[in-house]
Amino acid sequence: MADAGVNGTHRVLIAADKFKGSLTAVQVAERVTAGLRRVTPAVEVEALPVADGGDGTVDAAVAAGFERRAVRVAGPLGEEVTAAFALRGGTAVVEMAEASGLQRLPKGVFAPLTASTYGSGELLRAALDAGARTIVFGVGGSATTDGGAGMLAALGARFVDAEGEPVAPGGGGLSELALADLSGLDPRLADVELVLASDVDNPLTGPKGAPAVYGPQKGAAPDDVATLDAALGHFASVLEKAIGPQAAEYAAAPGAGAAGGIGYGALVLGARFRPGIEVMLDVLGFAPALDRATLVITGEGSLDEQTLHGKAPAGVAAAARAAGKEVVAVCGRLALPPQELGRAGIRRAYPLTEVEPDIAQCIADAGPILERVAENIARDFLV
Repeated sequence: MADAGVNGTHRVLIAADKFKGSLTAVQVAERVTAGLRRVTPAVEVEALPVADGGDGTVDAAVAAGFERRAVRVAGPLGEEVTAAFALRGGTAVVEMAEASGLQRLPKGVFAPLTASTYGSGELLRAALDAGARTIVFGVGGSATTDGGAGMLAALGARFVDAEGEPVAPGGGGLSELALADLSGLDPRLADVELVLASDVDNPLTGPKGAPAVYGPQKGAAPDDVATLDAALGHFASVLEKAIGPQAAEYAAAPGAGAAGGIGYGALVLGARFRPGIEVMLDVLGFAPALDRATLVITGEGSLDEQTLHGKAPAGVAAAARAAGKEVVAVCGRLALPPQELGRAGIRRAYPLTEVEPDIAQCIADAGPILERVAENIARDFLV
């Protein structure tokens, strides 16, 4: 059982990510709270929904007190969509998936060669317009593999072919690139701290690069992967003529391959790469909330091998363990043995499948089942 606070009352911090396809991070916190209070009505609960830079990052910032700002931008296929960023004081949280994510494509439609990050650049421009001095740029869940070329174009860069015409949108169009001109980039970028927040550290190209590792998730066939890898390599070599040898250094740097290579474009803009969950915990005010807690509950839809590599629950657990706080996790499915959980700083995990073995039922009724899981946590740790 977790130690109670000075007044004998437990204070639980719920810092969980979304259950993708079932519950948002906010809904996870609401359901866990309801379940805990059914068993221990007096328990004090603080909810701090978290995200690791991918989809759900803006929602997490808004839940922590940021203001949601909506703006019309280009979607990955060029159609206009309404996307949001979050703003508090001089800090903006921009999520590339809001503009250029897979969820912006029609169901069953992929465009690996032509999807563009132009709308993500428009989102960054909107954050500049709103007066942001620090921009946390969360990347993940992209529909795109264009190396951030679209984003850079929206911010004033020019990419033209041998005839002097703009290259076609998307990673495929970069194979025709003859000249890159970054002289027109928005001058305000020079005075802004841009933080690239991602849970992946892949380079831009090669066997661990964006096309090879993530292209297939975006509908890229093997031939498309080869085309995109060559096109992004060519993009970096043309940029070398424009900005010098650091263009090649950025391409090999950790995070360059994040979200279809938009990480590369962000590094070209001078961004500093940091693990997404670390950045978001700082931005969301996790440290003071952790100080107040006697028990931390984290989680996400699937606790598996990927969780251990920079996902939100691993980041929460690491910070909590460093502060000497006990951590348990909730999840839809559990694919990690107890010793792996222990090494990550998680005392015990509570999957929905422990209450309802039918996975389809878990997905359909995730909310009520999660409340029952939370009742079990309360009995094990709070009574």
